[in-house]
Amino acid sequence: MSKNVLIISSSPRKGGNSEVLAGAFAKGAEEAGNQVETIYLREKQYGFCKGCLACQKTGRCVIQDDAVEVAEKMHHADVLAFATPVYYYSVSGQLKTMFDRANCLFGSNYAFTDIYLLATAAENNEEAVEGTVKAVQGWVDCFERAQMKSVVFAGGVTAKGDIEGHSALEKAYQAGKGIQ
Repeated sequence: MSKNVLIISSSPRKGGNSEVLAGAFAKGAEEAGNQVETIYLREKQYGFCKGCLACQKTGRCVIQDDAVEVAEKMHHADVLAFATPVYYYSVSGQLKTMFDRANCLFGSNYAFTDIYLLATAAENNEEAVEGTVKAVQGWVDCFERAQMKSVVFAGGVTAKGDIEGHSALEKAYQAGKGIQ
């Protein structure tokens, strides 16, 4: 059965390394017969959460910007994949802001169950991604039917294009292809 896969790409650089990693994941997911959509947060206009918690009563954010549409698409997706460069050992600010703005999903009848993290970093050691994994896992843990299905990490990539030929591209492709 085909699944609705939503990839949230949070790189501020068009064609950046995490975006290329997300593309490999998308290719695998599409080849497995799934419906795939990628949202590029750099193309969206959205502000910070105000902490008013009105979304917990209404199911929608009171701030009318692009985050409302993104959260709605997240709500209906069967699978979510978050692609991020590692900044200061955590997710990009763009992704963290989107997590905060997706607070309306908490307590809703969301569809997603499987979450994938696709991360890239200048540092090549596995410890470089630990804070990023913890940040995403913290968000996932707020949704009892959701689980972190897989983490694909590409270390040692700094400049745009450094990821070309990296073994993580195949891992991301296979992770996407494994979505059934």
